[in-house]
Amino acid sequence: MAFYSPDAAMGAILEDHLQALEFQGRPGLTSQISITWLRYPGSLIGAAEAGESSRPWLGSVVGAAWAGSRPRYPASVVKLFYLAATEAWLQRQLLEEGVELRRAMADMIRDSSNDATAVLVDWLTGTTSGPDLPERPLRAWIEGRQLVNRWYAALGWSEFEGCNVCQKTWGDGPYGRERQFYGPALENRNRLSTDATARLLHMIMAGALVSPPACARMRELLSRSLDPGLRAADPENQVDGFIGGGLPAAARLWSKAGWMSQARHDAAYVEIEGRSPFLLVIFSEGAERAADDQLLPELSRLLSEASSQS
Repeated sequence: MAFYSPDAAMGAILEDHLQALEFQGRPGLTSQISITWLRYPGSLIGAAEAGESSRPWLGSVVGAAWAGSRPRYPASVVKLFYLAATEAWLQRQLLEEGVELRRAMADMIRDSSNDATAVLVDWLTGTTSGPDLPERPLRAWIEGRQLVNRWYAALGWSEFEGCNVCQKTWGDGPYGRERQFYGPALENRNRLSTDATARLLHMIMAGALVSPPACARMRELLSRSLDPGLRAADPENQVDGFIGGGLPAAARLWSKAGWMSQARHDAAYVEIEGRSPFLLVIFSEGAERAADDQLLPELSRLLSEASSQS
């Protein structure tokens, strides 16, 4: 059972927009995309800051999805899962608080640094990259690499079934034992669904995962500026070409994007005056979709307008 209540009207809106966008020159779009869209009657930020993460309406969120349970390669959106795991490890005193740890967390989310992500995966799992390993040491190494997966599985979220968060993110690709771990056909790549990603972001924004202070720290890292000047100064700002690119300048945005040669993704929570707050996760696959810097902004614009308060 989904953590949100499916809304037929939202589902119809989502399907209509996807079919229209496909007809307008994006053949195959409906098979290349997954979306989870949630709408809230009040601010998740306000509830979290007021310590009301158990507020009744948080348990009856309405939403809609398109292929929301389908696992896809998440690109850098997986860094959101490593962020939450790092805060959980810190709370359990499995990691030691420190300046370098916090610097890596910030660089992983704000700048989407693969180097910072690699360090955090090492710290979370007690593993390191290196040359190929013989079978027995490799089995022990893989056991360590599954720690983050086991933590998410223990949360009992049905949305996490079929997902996989155990690989580092790369520029050129894995080597040595990292390539061994991917499997001969890359069958052990990271996998996430938009439903699983939406649930994680929902919990963070509501202050309901790990602890309220941990969620506040994560929200601070996820906050994005929509100021045109700041965006122009940062060509990899995770706004232009993504969900934030379709929002009005006065919107408030918290997000984590992912982009590579075969994927363009984003996961965002948005507040706009006069509209219902909403959470939107979009995964799009294939070289054409990866190069399409107008698709996510257009979907964001259409769905945010559909969230207007009556």
